[in-house]
Amino acid sequence: MVVARHAVLPAGTEASTEASAATSTAARTPASPRARVLLSAVLCALFLAGCGASQSGPQWTPVVPGSASASASPAPSGSTSAGATSAQWKTFTDPGKTISFELPAQWIVQSAPLAPGSAAGAVHYDVKKADGTFVAGLQTGLPVPTPQPCDAGQAKPYTVLNSVPVNLPFQDGPTALTPRFVFRVIQGYKYFGSFGLVGVTTSAQDGKACRLLNIVPGPTGTGGYAFSDVTELAPLAANAEVAPLQAFDNLAQASDYVRASGDFADAQRMIMSLKFTKTS
Repeated sequence: MVVARHAVLPAGTEASTEASAATSTAARTPASPRARVLLSAVLCALFLAGCGASQSGPQWTPVVPGSASASASPAPSGSTSAGATSAQWKTFTDPGKTISFELPAQWIVQSAPLAPGSAAGAVHYDVKKADGTFVAGLQTGLPVPTPQPCDAGQAKPYTVLNSVPVNLPFQDGPTALTPRFVFRVIQGYKYFGSFGLVGVTTSAQDGKACRLLNIVPGPTGTGGYAFSDVTELAPLAANAEVAPLQAFDNLAQASDYVRASGDFADAQRMIMSLKFTKTS
């Protein structure tokens, strides 16, 4: 899949061309006072239209299948989902031009409140399907949690069903991992699955854990970042709401979801397309 970023002419470019032609015609042909007033009004409106294009809002760029630029980034090793992804895609860039990522053309991005303790310049965007169903949240500037002790009696078995390295910035350290996109399930009264970026080790013993974090420690001074359905996966109580997690009766169902679900394939491609355009 190749990503093509089309050049978008600034708003008012065509208008400026037409205004030049109108000015040239007016210079050659004497105009009545009324015509001169109308011409002045048109030129003024065109000038304002050209100058009013603002870069303060988010930017959207169509992604064209079969173009050449996507091949510039080598595909990471690992296992990507075999599920069919959406046919039409677009690229979202935040107003501050700090991050960008691809998403299906029908999906939407909404600004969301920052997490408590977020660093200056942090962003939080929720990605949803066209019907409003939440898919994943992108957060930057997050406080990076410290490892918490896990009572062996509370620990639950967990399994990694999908793990693919991604080329993203991170702060190395004793608990840091090279960032990866993962799908993991933890066992409770059902098997609860979560996907997202991971860059910290799990406090686990004998394949059991109390919680699984979906967070990456960013470069020095930037805090952590997460692009996932939840930032922390833990077994749910029987009366707790499951969404946005996935719930399965067994590991075979969870494996089928990873292997064949178009929704999972779309989410995986989206999250793995994340790029940081500013890291300081």
